[in-house]
Parts: sequence; C-alpha cells; structure tokens
Amino acid sequence: MNMKYQNIRVNGLNIFYREAGKKTSPTLLLLHGFPSSSHMFRNLIPLLAERYHIVAPDFPGFGQTDLPSHKEFAYTFANLAEVIGKFTEAVELKKFSIYIFDYGSPVGLRLAVKHPERIQAIISQNGNAYVEGLSDGWNPIRTYWKDPSQKNRDALRSMLTPQTTEFQYVHGVADKSLVSPDGRSLDDFYLARPGAHEAQLDLFLDYAKNVELYPEFQNFFRKYKPPFLAVWGKNDPFFLPAGAEAFKRDIPDAEIQFFDTGHFALETHFEEISAAILKFLGKAVIGRFDERNQ
Repeated sequence: MNMKYQNIRVNGLNIFYREAGKKTSPTLLLLHGFPSSSHMFRNLIPLLAERYHIVAPDFPGFGQTDLPSHKEFAYTFANLAEVIGKFTEAVELKKFSIYIFDYGSPVGLRLAVKHPERIQAIISQNGNAYVEGLSDGWNPIRTYWKDPSQKNRDALRSMLTPQTTEFQYVHGVADKSLVSPDGRSLDDFYLARPGAHEAQLDLFLDYAKNVELYPEFQNFFRKYKPPFLAVWGKNDPFFLPAGAEAFKRDIPDAEIQFFDTGHFALETHFEEISAAILKFLGKAVIGRFDERNQ
C-alpha cells in the first residue's frame, strides 16, 4: 500500500490530504476531529486501503492545511463543510462513504444533507448527532454559547493546552501505555501555531449551530436511512454511549458497536474498528449499492 501525501487548492486555501488505495475502488472519506488531523488515521488507512480508496483531508486551521487568520476566514462548521465539499469535487469524488469523528461529524453530516445522492454509507466513531450524546464536559462551552463574552472565551483557553490534549487521548483507556504520545504531541504542535487558538475558540462558539442542526441531521437519517455503523469508545468523556444508541431511533438497521476505550478510539482499537468497517462496508457498499453505482 502506497500512501500519498498531497495538496490541492480549494477556495484559495492549500488543503492537505492523505490518499491510499485504488481510485477504481469504492471511496471512504475520513473526517477527523478536534484538535487532530488526518494523522489520526495513520493506523487505520493501511488496513482499509487494500479494498477501498481512502481520502483523508485536514480541515482549514488543522494539521498541514492552511491556517488563515480568523479575521480573514470564518471558522464556522458551515464554512468547513463548504471547503471540504469543494475539496471532494476538486479530487473528483462522485459517490463515497464517510467516516465521521468528533468535529468531522457536523462537517460530514452537512455534506450528506446537501448531497444525499453522493453518500453511500456512514461510519460514526464518537461523532454525535443527538443532544443526549453530549456530556457535562460540554458545560464550559455551553456557558460560552449562552454568553459569548471575552471572559467566557478566555476561560476556554485551558481546553487548548497540552494537559487537555493528553486528557482527551488517555481518559477512559484501560492501558495508557497503548497510546502513543506522538499523536497528541503533533496536535499540540499545531495548536501552538500563531492564530490557532483564536480559530479554535471561534469553532467552540459555532458548535452551538451544530446542536441546532441535530433535528435536520435526524430528518436526513429518517428520510434516507443510509447504511450506518457506529464504532464508539464507550468511555468518551464528551460523547456518551447514549449518543451512539440514539442513531437506531432514526435508522433502525444501524449497527452499534462499543469498545472499551476513550475518545480517540483508533489509538487503542484500530484493528478491531477496521475489522468492523470492512465487514460493514462489504455489505453496505459492495452489496447494497453495487447495482446502483454501475
């Protein structure tokens, strides 16, 4: 398997992405979370690329993609989705499945709502779309939503520290020695760049609009009932198991699997998750959608 590390211009931005697998194979678009990048998929991609075409971009303000000033670029989830949507067109993705994690969930679900005909299947790994999935860990951000004062904005800067990054990686992990420090160290490097904190604080504030869109996402699930797999770190301090179970309310055939790990489940369970994905996509894409996509 040859991994390609590439860049493409989209809306005036340099978008970095990883690509592997044959372009003639069904495509899986991997959408990362906070405060990470496509690097979080480094272990997963090789296990999927023998059978699937894998594309994993870094969002604007994350990873190797451009980090424009928040005064020049609107750090909203609608804008991230707009850029990633244009990215999929620039790299000529016609139909694809999406893997949505954390921030990747509101980005990917916006793509699905806008272009349902392009979405073959959805895999959610701790990517929420239901209010009951949000834990009390969101309370400081909820306070900022209710009162977007400078005081409440500054109070959230503690969530952009190496200590918080480490917490996200290791909380709920039974054996912390299984979690490589490299991933979180890279995330901390990106977070330390000039302008990164303001971009992230803008996204914290805008996340309220994702919650407002939950009913629209749920309506999409009910209307289209896409093949759906949730692979969930059950000890996630931010996105609760109830958020995974809720998908079955709107997609009765949704498959839900829990793993005894935390938020960044791929750090400890990438082999188990890849096996679940291969089995799921084998039915959902190779089977259900084969005739439709001829």
